[in-house]
Amino acid sequence: MMHGPLPDQQGRSGAVTGHPIVAALGQAMTLCNRVIMILAALALVAACVILSYSVLGRALFHSPNYWQDEAAVFLLVGATFMTAAYVQGQRGHIGIEAFVGLLSPLANRVRLWLVDVASLLFCAFFAWKSWTLAQEAWVDGQVANSMWSPPLAIPYVLMAVGMTLLCLQLVLQIIIPLAGASRR
Repeated sequence: MMHGPLPDQQGRSGAVTGHPIVAALGQAMTLCNRVIMILAALALVAACVILSYSVLGRALFHSPNYWQDEAAVFLLVGATFMTAAYVQGQRGHIGIEAFVGLLSPLANRVRLWLVDVASLLFCAFFAWKSWTLAQEAWVDGQVANSMWSPPLAIPYVLMAVGMTLLCLQLVLQIIIPLAGASRR
């Protein structure tokens, strides 16, 4: 187990220098991710409040709660998927560190680039399927099987937007070395 920054991530603040278009895309993603992180934090707090209210309402007042669980799940789905691009930008997803210390810095950069390309392929497929699910749910008017019956398009759109932002983050990470740009 390693503690502290990985050797291939030292000095990564997320800022991009060099190519102006890449730098502008990097700044736009950083701003978008900051706004989403604030909204996701609020969604997590709201989910906690909703679930606490549900537990207290059932225990103290014996009142049936039919909307709280789904509302909390929708908030958690949104917070999870919408923040994936931020986590990727920080390289915060779980990764295997066994090769980091064994490979040269150049080999590690190539390894990271190849992993980003493979991740982009998977995430692009996931985003595409999420958009098709969202479109089907919207067109067919699909709702959850509960008394509340919220539209299923809500979590599907959150998944699709989050995966699309993750794809954009991966594209940014792939083009930075190709554009001759560097991360500050």
